[in-house]
Amino acid sequence: MDRMSPLDASFLHIEDADRTTALHIGSVGIFEGPPPDRAEFAGMLETHLSEVPRYRQRVDFVPFGIARPVWVDDADFNVGYHVRRTALPRPGGSDELRALVGRLMSQRLDRTKPLWEIWLVEGLPDDQWAMLSKVHHCMVDGVSGAEILSVLLQTNPEVEPFEAPDWTPEPSPSSTELLIDGVRELLTSQYEQIRALGSLFRQPRRLAGPVVEITSGLRSLTTHVVVPAEALELTGSITPHREFAWAEATLDDIKAIRRKLGGTVNDVVLAAITAGFRHLLLSRGDDVTGRVVRTMVPVSIRATRTDGAASHDGTFDNKVSAMFADLPVGLDDAVAQLDAVRNQLANLKESKQAVAGEALTSMAGFAPPALLGLGTRVAIRMAPRSNNLHTVTTNVPGPQVPLYSCGRRMLRIYPYVPIAAPMRIGVAIFSYNGSVTFGVTGDLEQSPDVDVLADGISAGMADLLSHAA
Repeated sequence: MDRMSPLDASFLHIEDADRTTALHIGSVGIFEGPPPDRAEFAGMLETHLSEVPRYRQRVDFVPFGIARPVWVDDADFNVGYHVRRTALPRPGGSDELRALVGRLMSQRLDRTKPLWEIWLVEGLPDDQWAMLSKVHHCMVDGVSGAEILSVLLQTNPEVEPFEAPDWTPEPSPSSTELLIDGVRELLTSQYEQIRALGSLFRQPRRLAGPVVEITSGLRSLTTHVVVPAEALELTGSITPHREFAWAEATLDDIKAIRRKLGGTVNDVVLAAITAGFRHLLLSRGDDVTGRVVRTMVPVSIRATRTDGAASHDGTFDNKVSAMFADLPVGLDDAVAQLDAVRNQLANLKESKQAVAGEALTSMAGFAPPALLGLGTRVAIRMAPRSNNLHTVTTNVPGPQVPLYSCGRRMLRIYPYVPIAAPMRIGVAIFSYNGSVTFGVTGDLEQSPDVDVLADGISAGMADLLSHAA
């Protein structure tokens, strides 16, 4: 039995609070054909599940909500339940695949089972097939999700014999045991956290640095979270139905832009997204003069290895904070957009926004879980009446080597990010084997034109590349 973290639990509370929200992340991988047999794929997957034990665990809720939910082994786990197979209607092009992704991502995951699904999609042109994955956000964040992808896919094209190791689930706790353990957790964790704080205060020099950083970050966070953003039709009520689109670029092109025009890879990517939102708003007839699109930019707070990659301790829970940036859609010049984004992100990093966000997330551990759940419910219900954010843009570095599934090479992969009111659109960026893809999620009824945004991202990237050349 493993207690869920406050941040992970909040994703379940948010989903419970609003029928229009389904908080699973995902991806759509395109592979060379022919597609594998469903039993073959399930056998390969089961061989590697010991490396990601969370995939065989379900959520158990503590009676009366006195403690956060726990992860327990699913005694009835059957990998075949989670591996599904479907096919596109003819002609099986990108439009049909986008429609299928939107429909499948609109459906919530089964709470009585481990919170993930994988769909094998046939009927793509050129003898290709797709693998659509869904994993609840309470299990993984974007970075750890990329690590799980590396575990479930292989770097070797050779198909190895499938030999799933024996697995015996741990007995599930009874409601009484959950209640007793929850009371114990409620009593002991408060003491341990207060004791840890006391230890810090006895070392004022050690405490001084983090306090200064957090105070600076909170000041910057307050500016972006409390001060309302301009009203745009990018926010408002949403439905349970989703629309999906994508854009593509190459890492070489982005690096060429960075070398010639300055900035980081993330700066270039956000500049292209700025161009995309400008394109979308203009297509809707909106006046963009002097306007900005405020976005939340999730930031991984995982420790990094010496090679710059994120490290983990064998678990794949959420370790993420956030910064808030204003995308300058009022500027009509690509280079000016990039300069504005670069300068702003440099200032945000200097302001320690991500440090403050992580501190606030950690403080959630002090709140009784029932109050934490109530707080997230209230936040979601109040969100449609606020206008502090327009969208979310999350950038995840993926593996830069070819990956294979059942001996088939993955050609490209499109990331999926969930949305929750009042945000009607979200953008995810994923890099894989020299390519960079943008997955755009929108509400089917309120933002059915996310393909216009995707086209604008492609156009913005091409514009930056022409300036760099």
